[in-house]
Amino acid sequence: MTKITLICGAGMSTSLLVTKMQAAAAKLGSEVTIRATAESKFKEFENDTDVLLLGPQVSFMLKKFKEAYEPKGIAVAVINSIDYGMMNGEKVLKTALDLAK
Repeated sequence: MTKITLICGAGMSTSLLVTKMQAAAAKLGSEVTIRATAESKFKEFENDTDVLLLGPQVSFMLKKFKEAYEPKGIAVAVINSIDYGMMNGEKVLKTALDLAK
């Protein structure tokens, strides 16, 4: 099972994307756990995350998160802003699953 965490400023704007990603995962038969959280609360989930996706609005934190979490085996990336804006759960899920490999 792949565990995916999405981060945005407050954890609110990514909630709809999580719902769309969960629907895409169900359709594909992918076993995933997907959650959204605020940047300030990620420490609660760091030991239960395989892939960390940052919302475009917090992309400035990419270097900080890569340095902190990639050495721990967590793949870190920024969600494509077009996919984020379109709430394309299927494409964001595919990106996360590709990162998990």
